[in-house]
Amino acid sequence: MASLFIKDEETNLLAERLASARGLTKTAAVKLALTHELEREAPRGRRSAVDVLEEFWRTHKLGEPTGLEADKAFYDSLNDEDDY
Repeated sequence: MASLFIKDEETNLLAERLASARGLTKTAAVKLALTHELEREAPRGRRSAVDVLEEFWRTHKLGEPTGLEADKAFYDSLNDEDDY
């Protein structure tokens, strides 16, 4: 059986706090924290598309609606294709 002995008291207290907050053993809390940290630091290429999109929309909020209508005339005006 493998073992993990935490010599640092502050680290031990943090592990106990996380375990208590999640209703886990201290070992499970350390495993959870380490897994989350490794996933957070994983290269972007290894994350799922859903994770990438969720992060994108969390950090790139849409602006307030302008009330303007995006119809054919609007798109034509973007390309200087006004009807004559």
